[in-house]
Amino acid sequence: MRRSAHAAGRLTPFAMTTESRPLTANDISIRSFETHEEFLGGVTMQRDTWGATFIDLVPPTVMKISRRLGGVAAGAFTPDGRMVGFVFGITGVERGVLVHWSDMLAVRPEVQNLGVGRRLKEFQRREVARVGARLIYWTYDPLQARNAHLNFNVLGVRATEYVEDMYGDTDSPLHRGIGTDRFIVAWAVDDVELRARQRVVAAALADEEFRHAPVVNPELDGGILTRLAPKLRVQVPGNIGALQADDLATAVRWRASSRAAIQHLLRAGYSVNGFRRDAGADRGYYLFATS
Repeated sequence: MRRSAHAAGRLTPFAMTTESRPLTANDISIRSFETHEEFLGGVTMQRDTWGATFIDLVPPTVMKISRRLGGVAAGAFTPDGRMVGFVFGITGVERGVLVHWSDMLAVRPEVQNLGVGRRLKEFQRREVARVGARLIYWTYDPLQARNAHLNFNVLGVRATEYVEDMYGDTDSPLHRGIGTDRFIVAWAVDDVELRARQRVVAAALADEEFRHAPVVNPELDGGILTRLAPKLRVQVPGNIGALQADDLATAVRWRASSRAAIQHLLRAGYSVNGFRRDAGADRGYYLFATS
């Protein structure tokens, strides 16, 4: 997604249903926006996620027009109608092929472990399939370990490009101090193609060789491993948001280190086959293999 935020919720969380019990996955429904109030709710989600002064808000009119022309504007709702998730994307043509660009995805923190982000993406994929698009593109920050796990391991995307500072300087606190480097990823709409990709990711996660593969950026001093092997790893912090808040200098060093390593491997013809998290070490590892 444009601003790579799978986590929203700068307001006080609401984790209870109208029956005053914890929300469950079955309590949450996903549907396209229909009313003006729901489109306005999408704007509120953007402000709550990227900050009150965020200048790149997508207004209700643009969401409505995009949806009329094959785009997606949808939300995740609790039984009493409160929006706890939001997804927006546009549909267009790339080199003669109909594709979709998923521009924004946000999920409030109190429902992050209920699969809301995955369900919003699956809903989006079904809607895109109805209009005949072949691929769904989006961007996310490679330093966001939670998003890397969702994108590669759960959804089965492919990384197509690494772009430095894709969106320039922004006024969002989510991007404070570390710029807006992004992976552009592609997600297959065709079921057969998607299942094939998911098998590749599952095999990488089960491969013991990857657990001990050399780390291309073992230190944060800007140096990278130049001796290439068939399987390699690039490490990122387990929680870049916490680092931004507590130790911005180290967060900046993580950006430089991971950027150099990823660009080095992509230029050498490697591809990302999955992402492994190590909670004990507070690290995540991109699993790179020769194409």
